[in-house]
Amino acid sequence: MPTDTDSRAARSVRAHAAGFWTAAGAFAVALAFSTVPTPIYAFYQERDGFPTWVTTVIFAAYAVGVVVSLYFAGHVSDWLGRRRVFLAALAIEIVAAGMFLLWAEVPGLIVARFVSGVGIGALTATATAHISELRAVAKPDSTIAPVVASFANIGGLAMGPLIAGILVTYAPAPMFLPYVVFVLLLALAVVAVALLPETVRLESRPYRPQRIAVPAASRGTFWAAGAAAFAAFAVFGMFMALTPTVLVVAMGVDSHLAAGAVPFAVFMSAAIAQVLTVRRPLGRQLLLSLVLVAVGIAAMALAVLAGILWLFVLAGITAGAGVGVLFRSSLGVAGSLAPAGNRGEVLAGVFLIAYVGLAVPSLLIGVALVVAPLQPVLVVFAVLVLAVVGWAVPRMRARVEPG
Repeated sequence: MPTDTDSRAARSVRAHAAGFWTAAGAFAVALAFSTVPTPIYAFYQERDGFPTWVTTVIFAAYAVGVVVSLYFAGHVSDWLGRRRVFLAALAIEIVAAGMFLLWAEVPGLIVARFVSGVGIGALTATATAHISELRAVAKPDSTIAPVVASFANIGGLAMGPLIAGILVTYAPAPMFLPYVVFVLLLALAVVAVALLPETVRLESRPYRPQRIAVPAASRGTFWAAGAAAFAAFAVFGMFMALTPTVLVVAMGVDSHLAAGAVPFAVFMSAAIAQVLTVRRPLGRQLLLSLVLVAVGIAAMALAVLAGILWLFVLAGITAGAGVGVLFRSSLGVAGSLAPAGNRGEVLAGVFLIAYVGLAVPSLLIGVALVVAPLQPVLVVFAVLVLAVVGWAVPRMRARVEPG
């Protein structure tokens, strides 16, 4: 006969099993909101008449917010509690949505994007850890939690521009309705997360920023992993910040749905590629990522030069798959460089480098567009990405496949 202890244990397992999927869904909603503005930038630009480089500044503010938050708050859920920081991060995203609604001029857009980045920076490590810990109680295994967390992350990024593209194409108030929809979704996520089981013991600790470690014995490999992550996020950033401009300038396509669908295809391709390759040896993942990135980025440059829409979409899907696998494998390489006690600090360094890659190349593209046409600027971008990836991948493969 089951005892009260057995019943409580069974209820706990059920609560953690439900919480696992709830946390993943809430994580995806927050990440989706972070990419909602992508197809809306064209409306702001048309209304206010600002040049393309301003769009890259607005976009880069998000990445700056993520970097700042990762460094100062990405680790505090270890002692403040996963649920508490998860809720705070969702609340910050709601504040950002309110700013988009109430302060839609360029300064407000920059601040709103920065605030959104702050929330995502605090959320990323927190939600990933919470998902893993919930799964460990519900059904211990070593594979499903990282896959679900990664898919929620990148799949969420994919859904944001697609949902916004559909809304701005077929519904009224394109600079208003998408944010209202996500305020409601984020509010539902807050309610759901408030019911999640806590998975860490709350403690009182003196605050310190996130420690960053660069392993002295393998700095070359670490910087190769960091460079690969930088390049991967630079590609993501280019498609998020500049897809509407590329479609109009290079291909004559003035479609807000397309402006949302192309980034969706890039990010969803990355998410699916990560799932399909998760069991492959790390060296093969790296080689596959190199081939896919090379083909995708070269095809992107050709599509922009020739003004071929279908080739641009296919290039984005191919490059997206490549950078998805590249980023995941670069984290795997970096994680192998340090003892378990320092692994989090090494990975934090790679994440910070990656998000710098989200901001800086997009800003440099924006500056270059002040003095040069779009097509040669993106060709130079493609050449630089290929150079970085071509340098980084062989060095990481030498680490995981010595001799």
